[in-house]
Amino acid sequence: MKLEKLKKKVAFEALKFVPFKQIIGIGTGSTISYFIKYLSKIKDKIIGVVSSSKKTTKILKKYGIKIFKLNEVNYLPVYIDSADEINKNMEMIKGGGAALMREKIIASASKKFICIIDKTKKVNILGKFPLPVEVLPMSYKYVKNELKKIGGNVIRRKNIITDNNNYILDINDFFILNPKNIEKKINNIPGVLSVGIFSKRKPDVLLIGKNSRIETIFKKF
Repeated sequence: MKLEKLKKKVAFEALKFVPFKQIIGIGTGSTISYFIKYLSKIKDKIIGVVSSSKKTTKILKKYGIKIFKLNEVNYLPVYIDSADEINKNMEMIKGGGAALMREKIIASASKKFICIIDKTKKVNILGKFPLPVEVLPMSYKYVKNELKKIGGNVIRRKNIITDNNNYILDINDFFILNPKNIEKKINNIPGVLSVGIFSKRKPDVLLIGKNSRIETIFKKF
């Protein structure tokens, strides 16, 4: 089955986790774009959405789905997003769309995190996909040098300013054997606003689009 069909398939499956008469959180990316299209068919059954990016907000507005700011919401029952990579421990790399900081905030604010991916995103070791780090513009050279000490090849992402008016540094050729430690270590560098490792806030449910079926994995407590 072609990749786009797998994305559509798993995006449609995620509708099962949408609670009616609630506000939900939604992430960013191509799989999420398909999910929003399907969500628009039942938009009258939800109150609205907290969006993780300007790109997602634009798509939501296209379909006439009401948008709320996180500060306007007291309770988010569900956050639905995708991942660039995820391992067997449900630890992820996110941020290919440069929305990692808002994604991490909304995921952390939500009671349940549903992650939807196609089969190519499942990996044994995180790091084939470049690890994004959102940094303050004034600090990016300092942070870049500090990241080099940790490992990998650090490159500022060209022509990208995040929705928060910051830069993205991508760490290439950096295989992450202990995501929790690396997430903490990078977050402790002054000037870093967020790193694209999600090891503290893992998905509660992972849906994987495969050729013959949808595999559902629940987080182990």
